[in-house]
Amino acid sequence: MPIIHAHITAGPSAQQKTAFMRTASQAVVDSLGAPLSSVRLMLHEVAREHIMVGGETGNDSVVFHVHLIVGRTEAQKQALFTALTQAAGSALGIDGANVRVVLQDVPNTDMGMANGASAKSTGR
Repeated sequence: MPIIHAHITAGPSAQQKTAFMRTASQAVVDSLGAPLSSVRLMLHEVAREHIMVGGETGNDSVVFHVHLIVGRTEAQKQALFTALTQAAGSALGIDGANVRVVLQDVPNTDMGMANGASAKSTGR
């Protein structure tokens, strides 16, 4: 059950944001083999004056925080980094140099699933 928080510089249109969320969700599916129904993505817009990149405010930026149940390979994680970076570029026009992906592996005992069951109890 990948959970993704995507922090973007405010400004894209509603259509761009929808395209970004769809593209990023599909990137997770394609790189990890996760079913789309299990992908959760929350979009957070940050005011341009509240982002600093390289010591300068106002730069376009995307930071993904990804929570995954433990067990993905290093190759899958690398594929995810690449796919999410490309999603930010294609949907929002963000230079890959301004995209970061922070991944956290979560033990299956520490991930709650549908109806309050732990991932472990559901066989994940």
